[in-house]
Amino acid sequence: MNFIKNGLALLGAVSVAAILWAIYLIEPSYHRFNSFDEKAFDTYQSLFKNILETGNAAEATVWKMQVDEGLKAAEVEEVMKFVANEHNIKNVGELPLYKQVEASTGKPFRFMKIYMFCNALTAAKMVRYSDAFSAYLPCRITLLEDKKGKLWLYSLNMDLMIHGGMPLPDELKKEALNVKKIILDIMKRGASGEF
Repeated sequence: MNFIKNGLALLGAVSVAAILWAIYLIEPSYHRFNSFDEKAFDTYQSLFKNILETGNAAEATVWKMQVDEGLKAAEVEEVMKFVANEHNIKNVGELPLYKQVEASTGKPFRFMKIYMFCNALTAAKMVRYSDAFSAYLPCRITLLEDKKGKLWLYSLNMDLMIHGGMPLPDELKKEALNVKKIILDIMKRGASGEF
């Protein structure tokens, strides 16, 4: 009986020591995470959920919208450019990758074109805050024909950049949220053909 009693006491002591050791290891990270943006936990939770669902980190870090049936790529492109102009965000470049693939292989390839949008003043503010934000510039939207012939719009999910770390300065956060709103509007209206 003493053997069981001593074994349980030892197990309890080891458990308490393990819990204290875990707290010692985790507490600095927890304290640091507590100082992150108020939406950081939700952002990481959503990211992790998406990775578990898709098994694909790239899929989990993008926004995607299916283009309405019957719309052609040229129509989607026209609407996206119109909406970008309406929001005073510049179309700073286009990359028709499908044409490069066709030129390189001599074979037809499905439609895949990247549109780049940017507000230079907002971009400058982002880079003044952190050089790493330059990797997010300019904002890109890809118009892609999937393997079944359906058109989709893809863009990088900006939530991790906006909410994933220490809170951005108020003015910068406001501008970043506005750019997010604009990119989603370009995608939504492009996907529906809505001028």
